[in-house]
This record gives sequence, C-alpha cells and structure tokens, in this order.
Amino acid sequence: MPKIAVIKGFSKLDKYQKMLKLANFYSSPDETIELLESFWHNNPSIQKTFEEFSENTLTNYFLPFGVAPNFLINNKTYIVPMVIEESSVVAAAANSARFWIDRGGFSSEVLSVIKVGQVHFIWEGDPDALKNAFPSIKKRLLDGTRHLTANMETRGGGILGLELHDERDKIPGYYQLMATFDTRDAMGANFINSCLEEFATILKNQISENELLSAYECKVIMAILSNYTPECLVSTKVECKISDLHGIDDSMTTDEFVWKFEKAVQIASADVFRATTHNKGIFNGIDAVVLASGNDFRATEACGHAYAARSGQYRSLTELKLDGGIFSYSLTLPLAIGTVGGLTNLHPLAKFSLQLLDNPSSKQLMMIASAVGLANNFSAIKSLITKGIQTGHMKMHLLNILNVMGASDSEKARAVDFFKSHKVSHKAVAGFLTQYRNS
Repeated sequence: MPKIAVIKGFSKLDKYQKMLKLANFYSSPDETIELLESFWHNNPSIQKTFEEFSENTLTNYFLPFGVAPNFLINNKTYIVPMVIEESSVVAAAANSARFWIDRGGFSSEVLSVIKVGQVHFIWEGDPDALKNAFPSIKKRLLDGTRHLTANMETRGGGILGLELHDERDKIPGYYQLMATFDTRDAMGANFINSCLEEFATILKNQISENELLSAYECKVIMAILSNYTPECLVSTKVECKISDLHGIDDSMTTDEFVWKFEKAVQIASADVFRATTHNKGIFNGIDAVVLASGNDFRATEACGHAYAARSGQYRSLTELKLDGGIFSYSLTLPLAIGTVGGLTNLHPLAKFSLQLLDNPSSKQLMMIASAVGLANNFSAIKSLITKGIQTGHMKMHLLNILNVMGASDSEKARAVDFFKSHKVSHKAVAGFLTQYRNS
C-alpha cells in the first residue's frame, strides 16, 4: 500500500464513499470493495444494526460461534455458547465439562456485586473544611441524582455508598468522590457514568456556593466508572476424591498427576511469567462467553488482571486444596457483566446466547462464565503436565494450516487421517501435501 495522506471529513462520508476512499489505496479497488461487501449480512435490517454498533463501519468481522455442552453448574446442565477464534479452546472446555459432570460438576457462588465509580477533582483549600462540609454535600449529591436512580432503585439497585477520599499524598490537591453501585442485571456503565457526571456538576456548585470553600475553585478532572471491581466477585470450584482422578492419564499414576498439578499451580502463584499464561488460559473461556453474551471482554480482562496483582505481585487466580484425600480446585475473580442493556439484547446472537442459557440473571451469567474459565484452565494444566500442550493444540490447528496452504477437501480428509498418528507442525503438513500431490 502507498503512504496514506491525512483524510479529512472521513466520518461525514457515507459507507460507500468510505469504502471507495479506502479501496483506492489498494492496487485492485474493485476487488477490495467486493471483499468488504462479501461479509455483509444478507438481511439489510440486521446489517444496519451491526453498522450502528460502532463508527466508520465498512463490513463485519466474523468470529466462530461454538458451543460447549455438558456444563453441570450448581446442579443445572448448560450448553454454553462461546465466541473465539483460537483453536482447541471450545474443545478443551467441552472435555473438561464432560470430565467433571461425572464428579459433581462445578459449584459456584456470587460473593458480591458492588461496582465502583469515581469523580476525580483538584481543590486547594483547607481539607478539614471540605471534610466537615461533606455530609451536607453528600446529601445534595444523592438528592440531585434521584431522577437517575429511581428506576434502578425499583429493581433493588442504585447507589450503595458515597465517600470523600483525600489523595493529596499522591497528587497535590487531589480528592476523589468514591461511589459504589448495585446495577442488578445490567453491567451498568451508562447508569454509573450518568450518576457520576451529575455528581461532578453538583459538587462544583456546592463548593462554589459554600462561603467556607468557595475561595478555591473545584476543578473536576473526570467523572468515570472504574473497571476494577474487586467487590463484584464470583467463586467457582470443582471437587472430588483424589481416588476419583484415577485413570486421568495413561502416562502416570493418580498421585503423580496430583503432585504435578499442585506444583503447576504453585508455580503460577510464584512466577509472573507463568502466572500470565496461566490466567490467560482462564480468560480463554471467560472471554468467549463474555463475547457470546454481548458483554465487554476488555473490561473483564483488565479487572481480572488487576485483581491478580492485588497483593503487589501478579499471581494465579486459581487455588488448589488437597485435604483429607479431596482434590478441590477453585477460581475466584471479579466479573462485572450483565444480561440486560448494551448489546445483550441488541445483537441477535447475543440474544440467542442468553436464550440458550435459559435467560440467566447477571449473577447466573457470572457463575457460568467463571465455570468455563476454570474448565479451560483445568484442561490446559492437565495437558501441560501430561502429553504437553502442542499435541492437542496443533491437531486442532491442523485445518487452519491446511487452509493457509490451499488444501482441497480431499487433501484435508487425507491429512486429518494421516495426522491422527503423526505429530502436527507446519513443516510436517507442508511435507505431507507435497508428497501427496506428487503421488
């Protein structure tokens, strides 16, 4: 592609003009436009809905939508929708679910559902005067947002708390309004941000109207929710007798498997390099469910990784207990996701996903997503400490390799059969195709 100059007024162009502008940077503009159009939905109404999700939309970017059956969670069985492009993740989740369904399944509980928002501001006056005035200001803040919180309160949610935090030891004159919320089945970002912006306006007015405070201006820096929600927690575990793990792998005894599993979890707690990959395996499952249900996977990732570092060192999010001959493996993490609002009912497949899960509440969805995260992590560790991750992963990746190499359907069928008993690698697949085509 040639060097692209600054494009002015791009957002004001219609979709076709935008595509043409972009296509002209390629050597074959007509083919470029044809490619983009080929991914449009054939239902114009649905395509229009997709385009209105974001800005400067030209086409759709497809990701596989799969399901993992046999998830027994709190004595209820689910077929779980998963949206992910990484080969083997859905298979790993399904294998783990099938393994644990015969051992009691997953037990899960939501520990708390508190979400957080902040108004960050600078004020250079007497801190004691501000602290003394805050009870009165707090009442005005809460009264001034009744019109925003009324509907949420009828559903049992709303503003749970509001505190003034003195942070001047970090930044001169820096304070926070720290607010906590219960947003019920909604993720609640818009509700929280609306409340916070109203807080900011009321706070500035209250300080300017107070003769003991008005000598210094309240400079609001920003009013925004925090995606770190350490009190929106879900805990999920699998548990069985150690003897019930007998035969989990032909290459080692049950005691050897448990010993290696325990060491793998200990390493993930002690070493940040391993912890990062360990937790990534958890989010392989969680993100796939979060995406399928129309939730914000970036927010759940950021929150989960911040929580993993809450001790001052980034560590594993899982814990293994071996007491009285019982193998108990658990995952505890914050998950601020919802089942109403946003794309959860607007995206047709997000709506389908929630229907597939029997229209869960936000708490139920938290438990389902965390169970899938634990399932994927269990499968990953099981593979790592037995036959290694590449054997299963590369077999699942085989079709991707064959597609990149332009294999025909008959060649794919022969290759799949051949690699049932051979190790998969790019070099091995290329060699197989060359030999097969020559013969």
